[in-house]
Amino acid sequence: MKRMQRQLVLNKGTEKYIFRYEQGGEDELLDALIDQVKDKRTDFDWFDAAVLSFKLSQTLIGRAEGLLADDSDVTVLH
Repeated sequence: MKRMQRQLVLNKGTEKYIFRYEQGGEDELLDALIDQVKDKRTDFDWFDAAVLSFKLSQTLIGRAEGLLADDSDVTVLH
């Protein structure tokens, strides 16, 4: 089964950062953000990595909520 391709995009001034990853490969995406921060050839910094990490977290939460809503056999306890 082929995994769904996803992407995160950050526009920063004249630069555009596009990170493509496969669903389930979010850990590798986070590693790529760290590598990009360490690359002195760009202006990508820790704040940029935090913004994209937050966007990724929001996406994952949305997907989890969608899965729970689709599964009527699951009960969420608060």
